[in-house]
Amino acid sequence: MRGLALFLRPFSITTRQEGLLAFERALAIDPESADARIGIANTLVANILDSWSPSPEPDAVRAEQLLNEALERYAGSAWAHFTMGMLRRWQNRLPESKIELETAIALNRNYSFALRQLGITLTFLGQPKAAIPLVEKSIRLDPHGPNIHVAYWAFGCCHLLLGHVDEAVDLFRKARAANPRLTYIQFDLASALGLKGEIVEARAVLAEAIKLKPDLNTLARLLATYPNWGNPQYRVLAEKRCGSGCAAPVCPTNDRDPLPRRDPIHPCRRHPESATSELSCRQGRIPSHAIASHHWP
Repeated sequence: MRGLALFLRPFSITTRQEGLLAFERALAIDPESADARIGIANTLVANILDSWSPSPEPDAVRAEQLLNEALERYAGSAWAHFTMGMLRRWQNRLPESKIELETAIALNRNYSFALRQLGITLTFLGQPKAAIPLVEKSIRLDPHGPNIHVAYWAFGCCHLLLGHVDEAVDLFRKARAANPRLTYIQFDLASALGLKGEIVEARAVLAEAIKLKPDLNTLARLLATYPNWGNPQYRVLAEKRCGSGCAAPVCPTNDRDPLPRRDPIHPCRRHPESATSELSCRQGRIPSHAIASHHWP
């Protein structure tokens, strides 16, 4: 199916649009096709997660309807369960996401995409240690795939939440090298660099992220686009590793202007040079709730 071939190319808006048109044509030719339904749903969900959808809520509704229709026709489709697992994670229905992805893997135990997606869901469930073996296996199964950046990014998120900042930086850099067109990788790399104290590079990467998505040039817009996904265990872990306070290693206190969580974050008063933009959070960090806060396929 041409749509699937296009979808498996390196992610870009153009290939997604072409793939969606191909799946729509396939469904028009064969209105009973389960694969065409899954292909449309998969593309819609992927666009939502990559912030490439102009209408996320309606697209999510249509994707769920198409997936339910496809599963009625073919309940044993690993692809359908995989796609439903991503949709459920975007809806923050994490236990259901886990079940759907585990079902996809039970149907195809070497399904590298599903393995890495299950790892991401486990991360949002506050279990990054449990996620690492799944992501590592997905890389072993598909080390040169066109979208290997997803696995490197997911692996980096696990290490970042575990406090392994050097490893996270290296993995985010690999993810960016594999696909430099995705904003979330740039944001998370900037976050990790800020935590590491690499301020100049963090600012440069943050600027590149905003070039890719100019409408995300304020903290308020970033948080509106990427809400607080994850369960309480995940959020506690994220706050512990990447939470509020000054990132400067020499700063003995978390001395910053107290602001509500969703207001623009001010730099530490002891280190005003750390402010690069309204998005910067002490020395180039973006907020902890934006770190590892995506659900990419």
